[in-house]
Amino acid sequence: MRIVSIRRYPVKSMGGESLPAVTLDARGLVGDRAWAVRDADSRLASGKNTKRMVRRDAVFGFGARTVDGEVRVSDGASEWPAGSQEMDDALRRAMDADVAMALETDVKHFDDGAISLIGTATLDWCARELGVDADPRRLRVNLVLQTDEPFVEETWFGNRLSIGSAVLAPVQRITRCRTIDLPQDGVSGTTRWLKALGGSRDLQAAVYCDVATAGEVAVGDAVVLAST
Repeated sequence: MRIVSIRRYPVKSMGGESLPAVTLDARGLVGDRAWAVRDADSRLASGKNTKRMVRRDAVFGFGARTVDGEVRVSDGASEWPAGSQEMDDALRRAMDADVAMALETDVKHFDDGAISLIGTATLDWCARELGVDADPRRLRVNLVLQTDEPFVEETWFGNRLSIGSAVLAPVQRITRCRTIDLPQDGVSGTTRWLKALGGSRDLQAAVYCDVATAGEVAVGDAVVLAST
């Protein structure tokens, strides 16, 4: 197995950036979901409503990238530094709400795991058997691994993945939400992936991993599975 792609999301729920290599620390990909759009009630802009998040689909109209260590956000026409007044003003207009960019503090930006990953065989199976647009950007995963068996990543719990100089510990399957069917992160149009997963896969695709050993990983790195 090898890493096929690496994707980081500097701002939660916004479009992300493809990377040739990245550093992993205990939190995950360094810089991943460092920022979020937060309202006066400290709820994070997302594609769903939970105790921690609030549905604001306008957030998907923005993308974020890192330039010389600075996170910059674009709506496709203009670009602003993350955390700037101009950026916050644009977000308020788009969302018609009192929101602002915020770094992670008391409200965690991650959901249930540090790093998310999926295998190419799983994506191919979903496209073939479910008849959906199985673009990994719809799942907002960090790592795509070249695999030969669909859903093999779900058999790795309790083991370790050595990648580059880092070691990951797969911990749980990921339950998907309506976000995977929406236009986002450069993927246009909608799909019916969520309904199809509900009928055959209990709404689950991809897995979360914790970082057991910090280090560097890069596209093309071999992935070695070892028991603990």
